Amino acid sequence: MKVFLAGGSGVIGRRLVPQLVGAGHQVTATTRTPEKAQQLRSLGATPAVLDALDGEAVTAAIRAAAPEVVMNQLTRLPQRYNPRRLRPWFTATSRLRVDGTRHLLAAAREVGARRFVFQSVAFMYALSGPAVVVEDAPMATDAPDPYGPVFRSTLKGERMALEADGIEGVVLRYGQLYGPGTYFAPDGDFARQARLRLMPIVGGGGGVFSFLHVDDAALAAVCAMTHGRGVYNVVDDDPAPGRDWIPVFAHAVGAPAPVRVPRLMIRLIAGSWATATLTDSRGASNARAKQELDWRPRHPSWREGFFARDPE
Repeated sequence: MKVFLAGGSGVIGRRLVPQLVGAGHQVTATTRTPEKAQQLRSLGATPAVLDALDGEAVTAAIRAAAPEVVMNQLTRLPQRYNPRRLRPWFTATSRLRVDGTRHLLAAAREVGARRFVFQSVAFMYALSGPAVVVEDAPMATDAPDPYGPVFRSTLKGERMALEADGIEGVVLRYGQLYGPGTYFAPDGDFARQARLRLMPIVGGGGGVFSFLHVDDAALAAVCAMTHGRGVYNVVDDDPAPGRDWIPVFAHAVGAPAPVRVPRLMIRLIAGSWATATLTDSRGASNARAKQELDWRPRHPSWREGFFARDPE
């Protein structure tokens, strides 16, 4: 099949292009920078250098590619993760998930593409209810800035993908990504923070996280080309509270054992929502994705996955 991948040089895109090419698909992948075009070409894709917020450029590129499947894997996030400095990055990502999706869908309809795959996240759920939730659980749309606006824009992008006339939409709500190029990689920013003992267990450490290896995120996108319709939590099989996964992650990246700190201390440093995710967040169930997407994570648990050392 012909595939148009928006965000081909991103964390997921770099792992997704080889899987698509290896499966025999013809891939056109976007990047904002000419320097990354050669990287995409070396992976087997036809590069398209453009700004996804430029509707005319997107339309021209999709016309040239004439894809059957269009994917939005666009994000714009900082290399270093500071909860107090996320606003401009979340604003940029929000535009990609709304305006970028609008441009991609319009061009996809014009060329007769039949499916649209949209990248979403599985950590937007409200901090209430069971510890592990399914896709129809309430969302944290009332979260404070800068999280609330990016959650709401992501949900708007989801609706656009699912309600587009003449196109089958598939939404992949990815868990916390680890593996090459991610914050949780051995050379990623969370590993740096862990080595500085800046990744503590907050309060009782009860916030539940659902993880996902970046290769499994890419595999789910390949599966979504031919399977499923609607919204799917794409996470591993092992949702776990911070008190369980933080010490294992620290060990995996060569960091000292984490300290325990009171909730109030972290709230003063990182803000209320960042603190709440460490104490009250909900994990996500992957049962529907496994059933309907014909997908299984190759890394079923972070317990072993954190220690994997995959080549770039």
